[in-house]
Amino acid sequence: MFDDFFVRALIAGIGVALVAGPLGCFVVWRRLSYFGDTLAHSAVLGVSLGVFLEVNITATVFIVALAISGLLFLLQKRGDLASDALLGLLSHSALALGLVAIAFMTWVRIDLQALLFGDILSVSKIDLSFVWIGGAIVLAVLFSIWRQLFAATVSEELARAEGMNPDRSNVIFMILMALIIALSMKIVGVLLITALLIIPAATARRIAATPEQMAIFSAIIGVVSVVGGLYSSLHWDTPSGPSIVVMALALFVLTLFPITRLLRSKKEG
Repeated sequence: MFDDFFVRALIAGIGVALVAGPLGCFVVWRRLSYFGDTLAHSAVLGVSLGVFLEVNITATVFIVALAISGLLFLLQKRGDLASDALLGLLSHSALALGLVAIAFMTWVRIDLQALLFGDILSVSKIDLSFVWIGGAIVLAVLFSIWRQLFAATVSEELARAEGMNPDRSNVIFMILMALIIALSMKIVGVLLITALLIIPAATARRIAATPEQMAIFSAIIGVVSVVGGLYSSLHWDTPSGPSIVVMALALFVLTLFPITRLLRSKKEG
């Protein structure tokens, strides 16, 4: 079964979607889409570092994304610049540094289109193990801190009053974001990772009545987006990563029709 490249692509995409959905809910709740973009852009720098050192690229992408997250956390504590300015500075700087570093490495050939938009059809068995083992770790940690992280999302002062440590939850969340960026980079590419985090969660928000429902629905919507996007890519010969995001967008558009609001009102009633 795993010898079929399309089957491997389906399994890898589903694995990423199951993790990105619940994690994306916090991205939507916390209005951190630009933070996701920043980590995604840092993946280019991680790729260049991995190629230069001749080590596993997924590992270097994770390390660089983690370093960018830590740097953002420290700069926010100083309070010299607003968060959006810091994110813009780190995002574009990491992307530019990565592209310049790749340009200097003339002895290697890197497919920039695959890097930016993903190449899910080239996923290997080793990639599958990274996606599913890493994804299981992300979900396990996320569910273990769900209550604390959600409380910190609603109000950090309230979380502290209840004896929680929102700073620790925020740091763990940054680590999980860095890991999902590293895992999903090959699936949808640097420029589309944030879309896979945000669109399913935004779609689920329109039809879910509780935060837990939103997490489950976003994972399901992500899986449907992956399966539908891959099959449409196979049928119409379109790029796989963008096709997945377009399918996710189509599902979001469906929620704009009155019937979905009616279904949600019935659930809440």
